[in-house]
Amino acid sequence: MSAVRTPSGDRLGRLLNLVPYLLARPGILISEAAADLGVTDKQLREDLELLWVCGLPGYGPGDLIDMAIDGDHVTISHDAGMDKPLRLNPDEALALVVALRMLAETPGIGTRDAIERALAKIESAAGDLADAPVAVRLPANQKKLAAVRAAVDSGHALRLTYYTAARDETTDRVIDPMRMLMVGGFNYLEAWCRRAEATRLFRIDRIDGFTELDEPSAPPVGAVPHDVTAGVFRPGPELPLVTLRVGRGGRWITEYYPVEEVVKDTTEWLVTMRVTDLGWAQRFLTGQGRDVTVIGPPELLDRIRAQAATALDQYAAPTGLGADPVTAG
Repeated sequence: MSAVRTPSGDRLGRLLNLVPYLLARPGILISEAAADLGVTDKQLREDLELLWVCGLPGYGPGDLIDMAIDGDHVTISHDAGMDKPLRLNPDEALALVVALRMLAETPGIGTRDAIERALAKIESAAGDLADAPVAVRLPANQKKLAAVRAAVDSGHALRLTYYTAARDETTDRVIDPMRMLMVGGFNYLEAWCRRAEATRLFRIDRIDGFTELDEPSAPPVGAVPHDVTAGVFRPGPELPLVTLRVGRGGRWITEYYPVEEVVKDTTEWLVTMRVTDLGWAQRFLTGQGRDVTVIGPPELLDRIRAQAATALDQYAAPTGLGADPVTAG
C-alpha cells in the first residue's frame, strides 16, 4: 500500500501546531499523536525530523527546537517560542487573503491549485471579514517592478546594469525584452541578451539600473522563452557536480536547492547537487560552518582551502600597534 502524499500547505499547518500539541502531552506515544493528527506513524516521525532543524534565526544551540524521543515516546525539551497554536488575527487574515488573490492572478504561477486551496481555507476562517476593504502596502521593490514593466510595455530595448549572484559580479548589457513573469516568488524580466547572444532571465531585484533606448526591442527568431514550470534553475549534466556531507543542521539544503541524490545515514547525509558556478558554491559553502563538509570536486576543495589559508594569514599579520604577537597555548 503506497503512502498518501499530503499538500505542503497541510504539512506546514500541522508543523506549526505540532509543538504546542506535544508540549501539552509530554511523553506521548508517537502512534497516539499520529492518530490525533490524522497521519501515519512514519509521517509523524518525518515531521519530527524536520522540526529538529527548525527554530529561530541564528540556528545555533538554543535557537532550534529540541526534543527527546525515547523509543515510541516523544517529549519537547525546547520549543523555540512555538508554544501556542497558530492563530491569525483579522488584520493578518485579511493581508493573507489580499496577497493570495494577487498571487493567483499573476501570470506564470505554477502552483495555482495550492494557492486556491490556501485562499479557500483562510477566507472560510475569516468569514465576513474576507470581503471587507483593506489597505495593502506594497514592498519597496514594487516601484522598480512597475518601472521595468512600463519600459517593457514601451517596446524599446533596454540597457541594464545587472548583478549576477552566481559569479558575484555586476555587468552592463543591452537586452531586447520579451515578457515579465513570476517564478518561485520572484519577479523576472525575460529578454534576449545581446551580450550572451541567448535568452536570459533577469531577477528584478538584481537590476541595479536601466535606461530605455530609442531603438525598438527586436528579439531574434531563435529567442525561445524558458520553460519555467519546474523553476528557473534546471540543473543539467554539463554543470559542476558538488558532493557534500551534511549534519542535522545542514539538511535544509536538500529542501531549498535541487539535489541529484541524498544518501541518508543516522547522523549525516551524503548529498550531491549541480551548481551553476564553483565560485557561487565556494561563497555559499564557506558560510555553512561545521554542519556541511565539502567532499568534491577537487577544484572546489582547493578554492576553499586557499580562501581559508588567506584568512588565517590575515590573523598572522602584524597589527601595526606595536604590541608583541600573542600565542594561544
